[in-house]
Amino acid sequence: MTKDALRRRYEEASQWPLIALAVLFVAAYAWGVLRPDLPDWLLTTLHVVTVVAWPVFLADYALRLALADHRWQFVRHNWIDGLAVVLPLLRPLRILSLVRVARVIDRRLTTSLHGRVAAYVTLTASLVVFMASLAELDAERGDPDATITTFGDALWWALTTITTVGYGDRYPVTGEGRLVAGLLMVAGIALLGTVTAAVASWFVRRVADAARAEDDAADAAADEALRAELRALTEEVRRLRAELTGQGRVELSERG
Repeated sequence: MTKDALRRRYEEASQWPLIALAVLFVAAYAWGVLRPDLPDWLLTTLHVVTVVAWPVFLADYALRLALADHRWQFVRHNWIDGLAVVLPLLRPLRILSLVRVARVIDRRLTTSLHGRVAAYVTLTASLVVFMASLAELDAERGDPDATITTFGDALWWALTTITTVGYGDRYPVTGEGRLVAGLLMVAGIALLGTVTAAVASWFVRRVADAARAEDDAADAAADEALRAELRALTEEVRRLRAELTGQGRVELSERG
């Protein structure tokens, strides 16, 4: 068995435990961000959960990379997973580990193009907005000049940013907050590009299907015309044969 086959078997067996760990990781992070007034022991527990979970994700990525036959190709095709492992070293970006959930659910969505795109974009956009809101609040809340001080502010900012509206009433003032904003802008452009490409592909497929249907109809009409011509020729041959047979009988009778 090749290393790629082993890697695929490992990914199939480990994806749901890792999803459960990712959800636990994000829940602990979100709880700590949304409720900074929790008791110290509970905040410490939540922090321990986020710290312990990250090495598991790192080990998972390293193992999958080690089992890949073509490692550079694996890195290129799984760059999102790599970012989810590397970027959470920065506290406001730890939330990116939830991309594992979107990646696995994406593989289980309907195979139809419009259904897959609609479900994937809806899921991904919701996760990105939620993650960016938490990360932005975590980065901005402690700054005295911050305009984003509540989760409602962060959620509103994330929605206006990812939709490219950008009212400017809420904006990041810290370096980490601006980094989150930059990533959110890139994510919004990527989602828009995905939707545009999917819609264009759908139109191309519909045009191709229509052209194929027209070709099939033209072929069917041509076949029918050919069959009609063959039937006419057959009838003509029969008529000529009948005439020749009749003439032969007349000649025979005259000779007799």
